[in-house]
Amino acid sequence: MVHKDHHADLPKDLKFLVIVTSATLLDSWARGEAPADESGDMAESLVLAYGHTLAGRLCLHNDADAIRAAVMEGAKGGNVDVIVISGGTGLGPKDRTVEAVTPLIEKELPGFGELFRQLSCSQIGTSSMASRTLAGTCGKVLVFAVPGSPKAVKLAMERLILPESPHLLKMLRG
Repeated sequence: MVHKDHHADLPKDLKFLVIVTSATLLDSWARGEAPADESGDMAESLVLAYGHTLAGRLCLHNDADAIRAAVMEGAKGGNVDVIVISGGTGLGPKDRTVEAVTPLIEKELPGFGELFRQLSCSQIGTSSMASRTLAGTCGKVLVFAVPGSPKAVKLAMERLILPESPHLLKMLRG
């Protein structure tokens, strides 16, 4: 019996679309203020540090239609391999990312949320149970939704998304 290495011949230089959902940032920018988009900056810097390409970066209001439209646009056309959405995953009344993206997911990856909460628990304790992460496929694109804090983005990107996306894409695309 021949053992096939699942990590052989993995795709390289993946194209990432980073979406940050934050009414606070958008409202501040509209007032002429210049707050930093720490989560978006974190995601972008990690994508580039791992040798991948940033295909785009958006900041959207916590609006389900806008989030869904951005994911659908990113998933079509072959210009994006991985979509990472930061923010809008909490329990607050304005948090709509999970509800917006769930109908678009064709194959869910529940292990992502399980692993993220396990890793997060070691950092923030039982508050990690409120982390409503989501991962799955939309067409031939991987989609991940993570909490909006820079620490959550760093954890998800470094420990889960960046190391496993090439393998997941290889499986998804045959």
